[in-house]
Amino acid sequence: MTADAVADRAHRVREHILGMAASPQGAHVGGALSAADLLTLLYSEVLRVRPEEPHWPDRDWFVLSKGHASAALYAVLAECGFIAVEELATFGQPGSRLAGHPLRRLPGVEFPTGSLGHGLSLAVGVALALRRTGRPGRAFVLMGDGELQEGSVWEAAMLAGHLGLDTLTASIDRNGLQITGATEDCVALEPLADRWRSFGWEPVELDGHDVPALRAVFAHLPARAGRPTVVIARTVKGRGVPMFEGSKKAHAVRLSPGLHARARAGLATRRP
Repeated sequence: MTADAVADRAHRVREHILGMAASPQGAHVGGALSAADLLTLLYSEVLRVRPEEPHWPDRDWFVLSKGHASAALYAVLAECGFIAVEELATFGQPGSRLAGHPLRRLPGVEFPTGSLGHGLSLAVGVALALRRTGRPGRAFVLMGDGELQEGSVWEAAMLAGHLGLDTLTASIDRNGLQITGATEDCVALEPLADRWRSFGWEPVELDGHDVPALRAVFAHLPARAGRPTVVIARTVKGRGVPMFEGSKKAHAVRLSPGLHARARAGLATRRP
């Protein structure tokens, strides 16, 4: 796909996210919108996966550690052919495969996630298993910046660096906000790249909404041989919808018909 095609798909993903947020239970909109470009690129170009054969033995593995951003993952899976777009309308309903947090019964979901701080450990286990079994697959994980306050993240990071798991790539949706407000008001994370480097990782920092820049990074993995890669994607919470951008109130919302229309109109002004 061209960079423009990826951007167009990411725009449709955001439209789907707003649709799911207009359901009776709402959705975690802010972090889903901020991760939309990164997730869209991963599934459109980077991950070696087969939508028609989700359990293909030689596939790459993906873990959505920030499981509350499930609306973004579901939208991407629909756009990439894992599920029908029509199924998105069942989001959060009784009996639906599209739960508030991802479940393994959905094609394309490897692990149930949502308890923050554990996704990296899962990805480390996958990368190590692939190494030991000689499989060609790689392991990818997308984390939120708020969950970096969990000690389990750094335990997993330390082990991955020690083992030199260079088939492991972690991405951080660094939008700077969590449910309580700015991440730095809780636990200072900066200088974030230096922290990861000290654990034996190769960090790459960039604009998480710059599709060409993201493509360039993911086209050359690992960023350094013998080291796991961490992509620190500087993003904007609520990206693409002016009324939500940079707002902690966008963390989780239920859109009324009027707010849904207003949000869609705002998103339309940002069409690529």
